[in-house]
Amino acid sequence: MGFIPVKETHDPRPTGKLFAARWKHEHLRLILLCAILSFALTILFLLLLHGVSAAKSVTVVDDGKSVVIHSHKGDVQSLLREQNISVRPYDRVSVPLTAKVEDGDRIVIDRAVPITMQADGKTEVRFTTEDTVGDALQALGVKLSGEDRVTPSPDTPVSSGMAIRVIRVKREIVETQHPLTFAVAWKKDANLPQGQQKVVQTGKEGVLVKRWERVYEDGRLVDERILDKIVARPAVQKVVAVGAKKKPEVAALSYDSGAAAKTIQLDGRTILVKRVLRNVTLTAYSAGPASTGKSRDDPGYGVTATGTRVQEGRTIAVDPRVIPLGWWVYIEGIGFRRAEDTGGAIKGNKIDVYYDSENYVNRFGTKRGYTVYVIGPVKPSAD
Repeated sequence: MGFIPVKETHDPRPTGKLFAARWKHEHLRLILLCAILSFALTILFLLLLHGVSAAKSVTVVDDGKSVVIHSHKGDVQSLLREQNISVRPYDRVSVPLTAKVEDGDRIVIDRAVPITMQADGKTEVRFTTEDTVGDALQALGVKLSGEDRVTPSPDTPVSSGMAIRVIRVKREIVETQHPLTFAVAWKKDANLPQGQQKVVQTGKEGVLVKRWERVYEDGRLVDERILDKIVARPAVQKVVAVGAKKKPEVAALSYDSGAAAKTIQLDGRTILVKRVLRNVTLTAYSAGPASTGKSRDDPGYGVTATGTRVQEGRTIAVDPRVIPLGWWVYIEGIGFRRAEDTGGAIKGNKIDVYYDSENYVNRFGTKRGYTVYVIGPVKPSAD
């Protein structure tokens, strides 16, 4: 007999391992989905946790007012923009706007104020964040020399709208040259007839050098003083020989003080005159070196032969033999004058009329044909 296999009449009961494998196979997608979701939630949690921990605390001091800011911004410019804090062109920030923000940072903003600057011939409005006038000038590139002045003073606190003026002070030493008038020495010459003169030595002007210190403020001369004087070239005196040889007396030039007086009308007045001189020659002179050879520092400058001081409208130089010194005369076309001075070239019927102006003396020249009335030692009054 052979072996005949017996068929099973029903399915075999599954084992535990087979059941687990089947469950795992059926739920694999769900398991993977849950794993991915868990991973994403973990990452999101970590990012949120990192974001909360990355918020930085920063102190901002704006124009002296301090405030603490919490921000996630990474740079200074973004942080200020987030807080609506604007920075103007002339304002100063303690750190660059592109700098990274770190926790605990301190950002100081100094606000610029307008000032009116007057310097070097210009007036303009500038902006500064400095505390004092001196610091503002230095920051704005305004350089000061040793003697320049600033108003207000450099240590004055800066305020909005204040006016600052820089006064440039300059000192300089200069030299000027001045002529030294030569003196005239008069020497009597017994071989030369009276009334004649001869130049023995020609005079030459000297040169006086003066050193001055001059002070300028903004280019304007405000002070000067003389430091010293040096005679660079001494003057050479002029020597003139004066004739001392006597000539025979000329009768026409003699004067008789006892002559009978004549009554005439002068300027609407009735005046007694001692003598009438006709065909008188007139010249003019001044007190300066061109006429007298004397400079202003000469003790005899402006002093007449009678000891009086020259005066325009009064003083004339005469020949004492013709018109006594101290006597009044009336010159037609000129007026009343007093004989107070003499001159080496004033001889006979010749009169030298004094004027203050050297230019007028040069224009006066020589005038001839004048009539002169010799009155006496007392000037006629209006009565």
